[in-house]
Amino acid sequence: MSAGTPAARISQRISAIAESATLAVDAKAKALKAAGRPVIGFGAGEPDFPTPDYIVKAAIEAAAQPKFHRYSPAAGLPELKKAIADKTLRDSGYKVDPSQVLVTNGGKQAVYNTFATLVDPGDEVIIPTPFWTTYPEAIRLAGGVPVEVFAGPEQGYLVTIEQLEAAVTDKTKILLFVSPSNPTGAVYSPEQVAEIGKWAASRGLWVVTDEIYEHLTYDGVKFTSIATAAPELGDKVVILNGVAKTYAMTGWRVGWMIGPADVIKAATNLQSHATSNVSNIMQVAAAAALTGPLTAVDEMKVAFDRRRKAIVAGLNAIDGVECPTPTGAFYVYADVRGLLGKEFETSNGPVRPTTSAELATLILDEVEVAIVPGEAFGPSGYVRLSYALGDDDLAEGVRRIQEFLGKAK
Repeated sequence: MSAGTPAARISQRISAIAESATLAVDAKAKALKAAGRPVIGFGAGEPDFPTPDYIVKAAIEAAAQPKFHRYSPAAGLPELKKAIADKTLRDSGYKVDPSQVLVTNGGKQAVYNTFATLVDPGDEVIIPTPFWTTYPEAIRLAGGVPVEVFAGPEQGYLVTIEQLEAAVTDKTKILLFVSPSNPTGAVYSPEQVAEIGKWAASRGLWVVTDEIYEHLTYDGVKFTSIATAAPELGDKVVILNGVAKTYAMTGWRVGWMIGPADVIKAATNLQSHATSNVSNIMQVAAAAALTGPLTAVDEMKVAFDRRRKAIVAGLNAIDGVECPTPTGAFYVYADVRGLLGKEFETSNGPVRPTTSAELATLILDEVEVAIVPGEAFGPSGYVRLSYALGDDDLAEGVRRIQEFLGKAK
């Protein structure tokens, strides 16, 4: 920088980060509701159920114990790390030692820690697309290069080995694998999971797998962990997970990463300087969730399944919208390319949206329904709607969308 040239107030690294689109849509919807507007939000992936009582009780009891008022190990409480290891064996058939677990402040910190630990500047990370909005930002923060591999609705939003192979270069280090998927709700079959894992192993790649929606599958579809399905990966796999979605604990902020000892040690060193330990009270609550029954989870799934069927039927009733039926998570990812370029009558005159971002803005402004445009997750032309909201709101929101989009010319 030459003399007299003012320094930038914000670093280039941080200036390059895009705001979380899903949280931005949710914040705008909540702000409008707070102002008295009848906004219905399909933006955030947040169950509308309360956290189960036994988990809340565990947190209340922990808060009264002085031992939990102090610092604890940066990697997590021993009892929670053991619960995570036991739960991973129970649900994924994957055996790990508690020392291979790092407890994080929500799933997002697990994502950040993982890429910061594994990625050097210039390393490429293959990301099946559509992707959750945080993944590429965390990769870029680590100096890595996200490489998008797009799978559209024609192939069920599932990438193929051929597509992955075409994306590999001599700089590729990691494959990110997510099943069930946010934002599409797509779930890979056990055979597909094994095939992709074996391919990654043959290429010498790391696999980072996000399994936070593992318990949310429908129509008899089963979750399969790539760590178990492809033992060829050896110790070059990192599992990301958390309690947020399964136990309706989004605000409690407890996630974790599981990996080989050297990776977990390095990530723990990073976390020791960034945040230190996760709140002890929240960790005790998470341990109660993981060691308790899955009854509440099963009850939520019944509601999610009902809403899933209702929203798919409602959106597919609109000319120009194609909405595949998801088999996992609690999102639909609708193809709205058939509506782009069409004319909509608005309070400000006729408008012709040419992108899904413009269409989502139009829907929010005209009928006060918040959805997330495809630009947040990859190419334009799609929209994501979460069906983790009440049945009445879902029905009313879909009705408003149908009424507005049905007038397209």
